[in-house]
Amino acid sequence: MQLVKVTKPPRGELRRGYDDACGTAHALELIGERWALLVLRELMLGARRFSDLRTDLPGISANVLTQRLEELEARGLIRRTRLPPPAARDVYEATDWGLEAEAVVQALGRWAARSPRHDPTLPLSAVSILLSFRTMIDAEAAAGFSGKLGFRFGPETFYATVEGGRIAVARGPLDGCAAIITAPPTHLAGVVYGGVPFETLTVEGDAALVRRFVTLFILPPKVEIPAVEAGAAAG
Repeated sequence: MQLVKVTKPPRGELRRGYDDACGTAHALELIGERWALLVLRELMLGARRFSDLRTDLPGISANVLTQRLEELEARGLIRRTRLPPPAARDVYEATDWGLEAEAVVQALGRWAARSPRHDPTLPLSAVSILLSFRTMIDAEAAAGFSGKLGFRFGPETFYATVEGGRIAVARGPLDGCAAIITAPPTHLAGVVYGGVPFETLTVEGDAALVRRFVTLFILPPKVEIPAVEAGAAAG
């Protein structure tokens, strides 16, 4: 019997194809590996350090994160750059094509939020809660709202501008914000989506503006899953 040496494909190559010309199949080949889409999600609001990604994706190991970053970079979805002095450290950022995947993240998030099994109390990153605002904003409710709000999540700061029923979110300084919210992302999500009392938030500035802001986002209705008949389940 002749032995055949099996070699691993180079990092970033598509290792297991579906042999299917459908764009959906190729999308799964690009970002279908475990953690890949979530790593890309965390880069939607700007460049991040390796340590930042580890912090906001607590379930991922350093080895797996390294592998996913190498794969996404090789596939053209992210790039690694070097910050100038005095920072002088590597960061990862999404390419223009990679940023286009936000529409995929939004569609999947809206669709999956209808699941009765979705648990909104699980850990949530700053980027995730802010992207959810871009996904779940109710244009009708926000039509008459106008303002700039800041968010302080530990050492990171972000700001959101709502105008004409739409919301824009970015990482950056809080200059010019009418109000600033300081809270863990999971707690803010609880106030916006889970009925946690507004008074539990720490707000600087225009509290009335924030009180209205948290009402602008609506989760889609849960889907009703038919109960499985006892006899069918036993069979």
